[in-house]
Amino acid sequence: MIKQFQSLKSYCESQNFAGWDPYDGLNSKIFKALPLKKWDLARLVWIQGFKRSPINFRKLFLVPKQHNAKGLGLFLNGYCNLYKMAELGNTSFGTKEDIYNRITYLANLLLEMQNTNYSGACWGYNFDWQARRLFLFPAHTPTVVATTFCASALFEAYEITKEEKYLTTALSAAKFILNDLNRTQTEGGFILSYSPLKGNDTVYNASLLGAKTLSYCYHYTRNEEYKNTAEQIIKAACDGQSEDGSWVYGLLPVQSWIDSFHTGYNLDAIAHYQKFCSDYQFEENLERGFDFYIKNFFLEDGTPKYYHNKTYPIDIHCPGQLFVTLHALQYWTKHSELADQVVKWTLEHMFDKKGYFYYQLKEGISSKIPYMRWSNAFMFNALSIYLLNNTKDGK
Repeated sequence: MIKQFQSLKSYCESQNFAGWDPYDGLNSKIFKALPLKKWDLARLVWIQGFKRSPINFRKLFLVPKQHNAKGLGLFLNGYCNLYKMAELGNTSFGTKEDIYNRITYLANLLLEMQNTNYSGACWGYNFDWQARRLFLFPAHTPTVVATTFCASALFEAYEITKEEKYLTTALSAAKFILNDLNRTQTEGGFILSYSPLKGNDTVYNASLLGAKTLSYCYHYTRNEEYKNTAEQIIKAACDGQSEDGSWVYGLLPVQSWIDSFHTGYNLDAIAHYQKFCSDYQFEENLERGFDFYIKNFFLEDGTPKYYHNKTYPIDIHCPGQLFVTLHALQYWTKHSELADQVVKWTLEHMFDKKGYFYYQLKEGISSKIPYMRWSNAFMFNALSIYLLNNTKDGK
């Protein structure tokens, strides 16, 4: 495990944390030169072709490797965990000084990449994204998902460095969430939109991640508006939770699936609300959701499932999110055996000896492309959490 993480760390650092993404097909310089770029169906087919192909055509079609803000947030959070390990005496992955320098480098990169055209700090992705034929998100359109991963990491960086600009920037993300995102009213509260643009307005995990950021902001400011707004968001999500503890992805008919890592996002967000706002009224929802999560998304041998009712495709997010969820809910000790099984399975089946993680395993031909944000940044953060908990446990 230590050897594989060192390989992953070396690989990501050698790439300066930049790389390809499953959804970056529209960054192709060739496609941008074609008149097809103006046709929504052509954009959709092009981006899905790159995403679904097990063969990486990005060099051929001139898709550049780039930094992705969410990926940088995941790396930053991971290095903060390595710093905490070093403080505990585990310097297997660098001295405190070396790790500190990585933290400031990544945090400053995030500050440079923020979108300053909205009410507060916010971040988007480095590519145009065509979501079905319903809407197009231009590159760097801010989303609540990317913003939450970036702001959360900046809060963690502030705790280590005490650099006020990291705290100030992260706190201003609350203004973006409160002022720039759309709201879909429900009986119990409301659901935040994915972005300020129309579309994807009824996705539970995106909305709950907004509540997570507001909970962080309340922790530092005691601004009751942040807590009250987060509470309404969580009420709406818990009202939409099924009796068995599950959540569908969203309210639209085409969003009715139930999957592993988005369920983990939901649980993580509610746990952060409880931690930072000291409000435990959703404890039963959290426990019921976790019970469904742990019983439906992992096989006895540690195989992580994508959906509650079928295994494939096995996405790298499925094992990675387990470690994040156990840590956030403080369930690590109780389920450490499962964590060990899942990390063992993942390293055996989804890790390449070159130092990176695969995107997805399928029943047919799998995609083993080394995506930086989706695969490597996500697992860098997830495994740093695994290692941090083992360091605390003296393993």
